[in-house]
Amino acid sequence: MNTNKEYALQQDKEDSIKAFRNEFLFPKDTSGNNQIYLCGNSLGLQPKNTAVFIQQELDDWSKYGVEGHTEAQHPWMPYHEFLTEQMASIVGAKPSEVVIMNTLTTNLHLMMVSFYQPTATKYKIVVESDAFPSDKYAVESQLAFHGFDPKKGLILWKPREGEELCRFEDLEHIMETQGDEIALLMIGSTNYYSGQSFPLKKITQLGHKHNCMVGFDLAHGAGNIQPNLHETGADFAVWCTYKYLNSGPGSLGGCFVHERHANNSKLKRFAGWWGHNKETRFNMRHEFDALAGAEGWQLSNPPILSMAAIRASLDVFHRAGFDNLIAKSKKLTGYLEFLLKELNNPNINIITPSNPEERGCQLSIQVKNANKEVHTRLTKAGVISDWREPDVIRVAPAPLYNSFEDVFEFVERLKGVL
Repeated sequence: MNTNKEYALQQDKEDSIKAFRNEFLFPKDTSGNNQIYLCGNSLGLQPKNTAVFIQQELDDWSKYGVEGHTEAQHPWMPYHEFLTEQMASIVGAKPSEVVIMNTLTTNLHLMMVSFYQPTATKYKIVVESDAFPSDKYAVESQLAFHGFDPKKGLILWKPREGEELCRFEDLEHIMETQGDEIALLMIGSTNYYSGQSFPLKKITQLGHKHNCMVGFDLAHGAGNIQPNLHETGADFAVWCTYKYLNSGPGSLGGCFVHERHANNSKLKRFAGWWGHNKETRFNMRHEFDALAGAEGWQLSNPPILSMAAIRASLDVFHRAGFDNLIAKSKKLTGYLEFLLKELNNPNINIITPSNPEERGCQLSIQVKNANKEVHTRLTKAGVISDWREPDVIRVAPAPLYNSFEDVFEFVERLKGVL
């Protein structure tokens, strides 16, 4: 690697999946030029084919009305099934273990109804200390709902004094000393703030060793890393689709339930009619008969327009090949890390792990002695990134639509701002 632009252009020329960049719509500056978009960790760009996929459903709605449930080009009744196989491959699961439904925090609560079953003595929940706030709010409210004090029931897995990253051995210590009181490990697979990806299989094995349920929030993992959920052995996982999966603001989430729980009738759940046996779903007088697998946790018939947007994005992922995306992601983020270090600026500190196996595409750049003005000036320079208090700029070169030239130009503009 070197620091001249010619290197970046050559890498783009050799990129086997570079053509997929042309399948996305980029925000433009006042001169009509594409802005450098490095914010797929908050909201992915819109695939050009999204409008086509949604328009098909609008056309079928206008053409068939209610009959679209069976007569549409992609019938609405089983529409979620059109997403399952491709989504399962992205998270490393069996199709029966995955379903697209609801939104992330709704799914998290539904999973905790089933997999957080506290007793008077074994009731505590472990989360990483800088988990996304919604996760923390959800687990605190579950503790309170079951009659426990959230301050006593919530255990934070924290970085050590003066460090930014969580150490696995500290989680081991928590489990060794408090495992008899812990009912659930609920960890973000890839931390939204630091960009650190956790060892999911080791965490799962540790939790199960202490007779705890284990779940993961893949909001910053799905479409970014390969979590291999089935092989990892987690009890459940949840994720959104509007970040790295490019499905549009507030779009539906995803849910994983390991196949060992597929037919466990003893698991408590909040039920709805779309989780009921498909053969008798419309015979309204049957008692609830849960579908096997993740589908059995569905509540309501799905919002088709949102699912059409997800199907559009998954189509791009499928054609690009997720293994290809992971390979490019490691190379692209490694190049970003190299250029940042070559700045030799004492005020720049990358808090994300340097090991590619311990991160996705996001780098969290700490700008010492700075405030949000640095980010504001970067935005005015044509870069769309993300600021997190007190002093971190998050940038995420997404391999589907970002280029090596994007990364080069970002660092050049950051240099100018600094």
